[in-house]
Amino acid sequence: MSRASDHADHADHGLSLNRIMAVLTKEFIQLTRDRLTYAMILVMPIVQLMLFGYAINNDPRDLPTAVLVQDHGPMARSALSALAHNGYFKIVAEAASPEALDQAIARGEVQFALTIPADFTRRVVRGDNAQILVEVDASDPGATGAAVAALANLPRTALSRDLARGQLGAVAPSSGQGADKAPFEVVVHRRYNPEAITAYNIVPGLLGVVLSMTLVMMTSLGMTREYERGTMESLLATPARPIEVMIGKLSPYVVVGLIQTVVILVLARVLFSVPMGSGGLGGWCALAVGVVLFILGSLSLGFLISTVARNQLQAVQMSFFYMLPSILLSGFMFPFRGMPAWAQALGGVIPVTHFLRVVRGSLLKGLGLEDLWTSLVALAIFVVAITVAAMSRYRRTLD
Repeated sequence: MSRASDHADHADHGLSLNRIMAVLTKEFIQLTRDRLTYAMILVMPIVQLMLFGYAINNDPRDLPTAVLVQDHGPMARSALSALAHNGYFKIVAEAASPEALDQAIARGEVQFALTIPADFTRRVVRGDNAQILVEVDASDPGATGAAVAALANLPRTALSRDLARGQLGAVAPSSGQGADKAPFEVVVHRRYNPEAITAYNIVPGLLGVVLSMTLVMMTSLGMTREYERGTMESLLATPARPIEVMIGKLSPYVVVGLIQTVVILVLARVLFSVPMGSGGLGGWCALAVGVVLFILGSLSLGFLISTVARNQLQAVQMSFFYMLPSILLSGFMFPFRGMPAWAQALGGVIPVTHFLRVVRGSLLKGLGLEDLWTSLVALAIFVVAITVAAMSRYRRTLD
């Protein structure tokens, strides 16, 4: 009898294929029940592969450029043609005045602004220190560094055909223009960040990333936690309407977001000397409107996620699924104009993209409401759309 018992105990302590198969079957059944979690596990690597493989580019080309051509002579046309075929510059507009050129680069419509003065051809022919002015939106040093370096070769290559045809050969030597001297000079004026300090671009952008990460996740986790604990049932039993519940739940987080904004801006100024206040009251008003809209949009998105997620793990996963393109496609980490057209179009839908334009535009460029209204309208549309979607989902939950 004891030998049989010992044999049974030994068998119990050994591996059992039947028990392993039973646990394995249970796990496969669990996979089918939690489809959202495992679908995101499969989708996330694909999204990362697509974004890093196709959308990210640290050597932006075809950067939008506006030109102000005051000299329509052959030398000016040759210089302009060489710039257009350089690969780094794409001429998208021809300004009618210096004021229009300045406005285009200030609003971020173009990355470069080139001015060819009225006496350019005459000065080139005479060898009289001809110059071309190139203004650069240097608020993002990583986006313009390679293009600015490419400008160094422009004076020697732009007029090579004209020199070969002898248009300058008879005049330039007598004017003291040696064989090694370039026929003209490119004067580069870096605006908004002349010293190319990376912190001036990254630190203001962190405001959008921090607010998104904390507010979206905090709201989605807070609401989902109530569903898991059963306290939401008591809230649903009250006569409070969905919009009233949403306002009551999100109002404390609005205060949290405003405190985070103040802390980040103070530290950006004290620790990194980020320039602020160049736009005066108009710049601060634009920043304030942008911050409020972005906070409301982030909280509404967190509320929407909580109506979809079944547990806190899914809420975290969905929050990160939103954060990944927000960091990669918004222009925070990589140059926005270095991405292909489809990635820029996708980035234009992300609210972080427009919020970064508001923050950097108001702080670094001193832009006001009249200059940043397109980004502010985009943020307002996001707030309305997400709020409507959240209310619709919440009503279905009530039913």
